[in-house]
Amino acid sequence: MTRYENERFGQERALYMTRSALIKNCRFEGEEDGESALKESKYLTAEYCFFDLRYPFWHVEGLHLRDSEMTKNCRAALWYDKDVAIERCKLHGIKAVRECINVSLRDCDIDSPEFGWHSKHITLSGGKMTSEYAFLGSDGVHLDGVEFHGKYSFQYAKGVRLKNCVLNTKDAFWHTKGARAEDCVINGEYLGWYSEGLTLVRCHIKGTQPLCYCKNLTLIDCTMEGCDLAFEYSDVHATVKSTVDSVKNTRSGRITAQGFGEVIEGNSVYPVRCKLVTKK
Repeated sequence: MTRYENERFGQERALYMTRSALIKNCRFEGEEDGESALKESKYLTAEYCFFDLRYPFWHVEGLHLRDSEMTKNCRAALWYDKDVAIERCKLHGIKAVRECINVSLRDCDIDSPEFGWHSKHITLSGGKMTSEYAFLGSDGVHLDGVEFHGKYSFQYAKGVRLKNCVLNTKDAFWHTKGARAEDCVINGEYLGWYSEGLTLVRCHIKGTQPLCYCKNLTLIDCTMEGCDLAFEYSDVHATVKSTVDSVKNTRSGRITAQGFGEVIEGNSVYPVRCKLVTKK
């Protein structure tokens, strides 16, 4: 295995097409402003490194990155990669992950707009994340114990699985297929519109006009706060362990809740056939 330690790399494609290397305590920076430092490389371990240049890991296969930092200048850091494990890293450049397969991130600090687009099998465990339009169009996104901030998350994604997360978001889960969240706090308006097969289990949902235009929507033992004008034109089966502020023209299904502040029916495009059941 080739070893690079305590070195600085600033030139274009500095370590292009590297194979089986350990890169330790190195800095990718400098006035040369070179990009694509490790493009087309395989089987890399990088630890305690600093990345301040663009596109360091494109078309990389077999990367283990830990205890490293990517600055805001490290744009589009990981594109078209396969089999990537990232631990305890800062990823602060825009568009950090795109069109990748099999990426795991553990206890990372992510601040990256447009993170995780069009990728397959991304797993995040612990840590915190700030991103707008995160995971757009991705398939197989799993988050466990993540604190998330950012609008327009998980749109057009498939196979999303969330556990024990706190989401501070807006317009989340639009057009998702088969998404499931368990034991999560979801703060944000216009949740889940146009989704198919969205399932929320023991979640706390907060925000105006949630869960409209949904197909095959399921809520199991959830609580709702500040959720007015909910479920418009949705097909829903829900058990809610709180009062719902208001429901509007719910298309079909059954909603059981502790109460309904207001039921709005009329002036509807579709027949309103949902059964509302009050159960203390």
